[in-house]
Amino acid sequence: MQQLSEQEQIRREKLDKIKALGIDPYPAPLYPVNVLSSEIKKNYNEEILEDGTKNRLNYQEVCIAGRLMATRPAGKATFAEIQDGDGRIQIYVRRDDICPTEDKTLYDAVFSKLLDLGDFIGIKGYAFKTKVGEISVHATEFVLLGKSLRPLPVVKTDNDGNILMHSLIQNCVIVSVMLI
Repeated sequence: MQQLSEQEQIRREKLDKIKALGIDPYPAPLYPVNVLSSEIKKNYNEEILEDGTKNRLNYQEVCIAGRLMATRPAGKATFAEIQDGDGRIQIYVRRDDICPTEDKTLYDAVFSKLLDLGDFIGIKGYAFKTKVGEISVHATEFVLLGKSLRPLPVVKTDNDGNILMHSLIQNCVIVSVMLI
């Protein structure tokens, strides 16, 4: 029997905590994605009105899915980055937006403490541009699509800088998404 690494043991403990909260960590074979990250970055458009407010002209209802690649907590909100089949995009997750009721467990326990890099998540929300000009998705709904039990593989390269594909293939997991 193969010995689990410390990281794999911790991820399994987090999986048990997610199940104890009544959340199915592998819920749906299909998630209704309506846009890819590269499309948002390429085509997002907004205008500044005379009073200084912004008017978002497109991507007001976005549904994206991908692997969690980075998180940057900032109090009751978190900036994170997800990677879909076409690229990466920043997401902004504010506790009161994904947990509109008094129960803040989804943000405080699941999003902040039980998610790991490599987990598959689904986000519904709208596109916007941050103060520093980065096109992002403001999350209004969050769904855990799949808990990753193994850490993301370390990408290995040869002396010429070529990626050795066998290091990527050994830890791959496939999640189905439907682009509508």
